[in-house]
Amino acid sequence: MITGMDDKLFQKYAEQAMERLTRALYDVEEAADFDVEERGGALHLTFEDPPGTFVISPNSSARQIWISALSTSFKLDWSEAYTDFVLVQGGELLLPLVARLLTQQTGNAVELG
Repeated sequence: MITGMDDKLFQKYAEQAMERLTRALYDVEEAADFDVEERGGALHLTFEDPPGTFVISPNSSARQIWISALSTSFKLDWSEAYTDFVLVQGGELLLPLVARLLTQQTGNAVELG
């Protein structure tokens, strides 16, 4: 993980990661039966059955991407080794983590890529 990353570099990496994630989510939203909405720099995913909401957003002050899903908060740090945001506790990259959370929420296998 990067220590001492400046705001400009974080913004660049976070924007790229969020754009990639947004495109991947729009690609599967209809088939996986959830709605994606972009609000204030955050992605809001809404599920009807079972009901639920995920919120995915960059946190500039912490220099992390935060995911609120399945009654849990996930905080991902930038990793130079992976050139992606990574969940430190499990080593999961952003897209595979979101795919796993979507699969858990919907009960159907969801792949993002």
